Amino acid sequence: MDVLTAEVGSRMDRPTDPVLTPPGDRAPEVGQAEAIRRAFAHAWGEMGASWGVPPALARVHGYLLARRQPLTEREIREALGLSHRAASLALDESEAWGLIERVPEPRRTGRRGPAGAAYAAVGDHWQWFGRVVAQRKLREGDPIVAFLAGSHAEAEQAAASHPGDAELADLRDWLGSFLHFVRLFDRAVGLVPGLEPRQLERGLSLLERVPDQTFLRLVRLLVAIPDKEVVPLLDAISRLSPTAARRVTGMVAQLVRTASR
Repeated sequence: MDVLTAEVGSRMDRPTDPVLTPPGDRAPEVGQAEAIRRAFAHAWGEMGASWGVPPALARVHGYLLARRQPLTEREIREALGLSHRAASLALDESEAWGLIERVPEPRRTGRRGPAGAAYAAVGDHWQWFGRVVAQRKLREGDPIVAFLAGSHAEAEQAAASHPGDAELADLRDWLGSFLHFVRLFDRAVGLVPGLEPRQLERGLSLLERVPDQTFLRLVRLLVAIPDKEVVPLLDAISRLSPTAARRVTGMVAQLVRTASR
């Protein structure tokens, strides 16, 4: 997050991007808190492009996150210096990603009639993060896996038709290896949306408490144990009730302490 911090700081003294803002819609001078929120939204948008998220979508999402209250389309576009069309498109896309939701506009004193539409960020950090991961897998991960699978199948067929072609055989083998790598990564990414926000938070918080060297030692131990021994064990543990899992954890801890003496 150092990049984001630096970007927010560098934008604190810059005016809101005026390119898409009609002169009559320019927002007046704002307080320091609002200036920080707008700088954060701009930096969030620029970083969004690096993460595969459309910049305008990320700017709108970042601003709603920082404001932490429902805002109308006009309030959002005036704050971010967007045209009506650009703001509407970004809001529609943010809603399609599941990052924001449409809510009734908060009542304003002195106004009559039904409340209009407003927008609010969805859930907490863990919830929107899971939705971003799910959308990126759907829009980016799944298509590239399908493309690589097709390329590998084509190379396999070509190599089978020309058994003496070493170049085709080498390409087939490389595509097979690369497809396996991408599928492993894609599956790992795909597990994130399957967790409830609190489960994801718990898992990563636990990882935060485990020293790096401890985690690396565990991975090295897993590599040294055959899959046929590890996989059934993990499957059996995953089927335990919370009470049984705590009991087993205590027994294993005692066995490990005894074995390490």
